[in-house]
Amino acid sequence: MSTHTKAGARSAATPAATHGGATAFCGAVAAEWTKLASVRSTWWTALAGLLVMAASAAQLAIYAANDNTNDDPADDRGIVTVGSVLIDSVELTQYVMLALGLLAITAEFTSGTIRTTLQSTPSRGRVLLAKAVVAGAVTFALGLLLGGVGALVARPVLGDWGSAPAAGTIGDIVAVATYLALVGVLALGLGAALRNAVLTITVLLATLMIVPLSLQEPDIDVLNRIADVFPGVAGGHFLAGDTEPYPKLVGLLLLAGWAGATLLLGRAALRRRDA
Repeated sequence: MSTHTKAGARSAATPAATHGGATAFCGAVAAEWTKLASVRSTWWTALAGLLVMAASAAQLAIYAANDNTNDDPADDRGIVTVGSVLIDSVELTQYVMLALGLLAITAEFTSGTIRTTLQSTPSRGRVLLAKAVVAGAVTFALGLLLGGVGALVARPVLGDWGSAPAAGTIGDIVAVATYLALVGVLALGLGAALRNAVLTITVLLATLMIVPLSLQEPDIDVLNRIADVFPGVAGGHFLAGDTEPYPKLVGLLLLAGWAGATLLLGRAALRRRDA
C-alpha cells in the first residue's frame, strides 16, 4: 500500500473513530444519569438541600430584619439584598449538596457495582468524566431550584429591609448553582481517589472549611493569602463578587481548578488500582 493510500485510510478512519468515541461517551452519560436518578438517596439529598436552604434563608433573613429593628443601633445593617442572604445560606447547604457528587462514586465502591460499570465502559477517564458531567449538571439544576426557593423565602421575611433587584438576584442564583456544581464535582473527584465516603467527607470538610479557617485565625498576611487559594474561600470570593484579594473570575477559576485537579487525581487512582 502506498504512503498516500495509508494516509487516506487514516483520514477516513478518524471521523468514524471520533463518532464512535462520542457515541460511547453519550452512552456512559446516559448510564450515569440512569443510576443517579434511580436511587432514592439522590431524591432525599435534593429534598434535604431544599429544606436546609429554605431554613437557612429564613433564619438569616430574620437575623437581618431583627438587627435593624432592635434597640442596638450598632448592629443595624440597613437594606439587605436577597442575593446576599442566598450566598450566606450556601455555607451550610453546600455540605448537603456535595453528597450528590460524593455518592455517585463511593456508593459504587461500597456495593461493588463499580466492577460492572468499568466492564461496560473500560475507559476509566470516560467513566469519571461521564459521572462529572451528570453530577455537575444535576447539582447545577438543583442549585438553580435551591436559589429560587431561598429567594422566595427570604424576600417576604426581610420585608422593608430587603431588596431583590431582578438582574442581581438572578445573577446570584446562577452563581450559587455554579458554585454548588463545582463543589459537587470536587467531591466526586475526591471520592474516586479515596473510595470511602467517610474519609472523603472528612477531607472535604478540612479542605473547604477547617484548614482555611485555621490559616485565617492568626490574621497573618501570608497565611491569609494561602487560605485565599483554598476552594471554599475562592468560591466565597466568587459568590460575593469581591475585587480583593482578587476578582471574582479568579475565584471561579481557582474553584474550577480544584475540581479539575481532583478529577485528575481520581482518574489516576482508578487507572492505578483495581476496582
